Amino acid sequence: MKPGLLALLLLLLLMTWAPATHPAPPTCYSRMLSLSREIEGAFQSLQVMEAMEPCVRYLPKLYLDIHNYCVLAKLRDFVASAQCWKVAPVDVLKDKVRKLYIIMNSFCRKDLVFLTDDCNALESPVPVTTAQPDHPM
Repeated sequence: MKPGLLALLLLLLLMTWAPATHPAPPTCYSRMLSLSREIEGAFQSLQVMEAMEPCVRYLPKLYLDIHNYCVLAKLRDFVASAQCWKVAPVDVLKDKVRKLYIIMNSFCRKDLVFLTDDCNALESPVPVTTAQPDHPM
């Protein structure tokens, strides 16, 4: 077999083997969105642990909307809260919240667009609807 043909076959083999899970590198926006969802999931898991860690009930509520300007204050308040000091799952969550705040306030500041500044909207979860609304014909 010729060396050029062998190199071409190896190149084709490498191209078909390359993982296609992430066709594009993550953007600032996608990182903020995925981290905010991860934080909300971890916070909900903590709420389930409330029986084992009673201090969890005193943590500030954590419903995040990265398009709401008030989310920056919400993140700061959560990290600064003194409840559950030295509780490992809470410390891990606070580290993630701190990371999201830094990403939003420093690295991705230019990519972020705030659509609202409704602080009350961050106090309760937004119901997720999957059904399409009925439209009269």
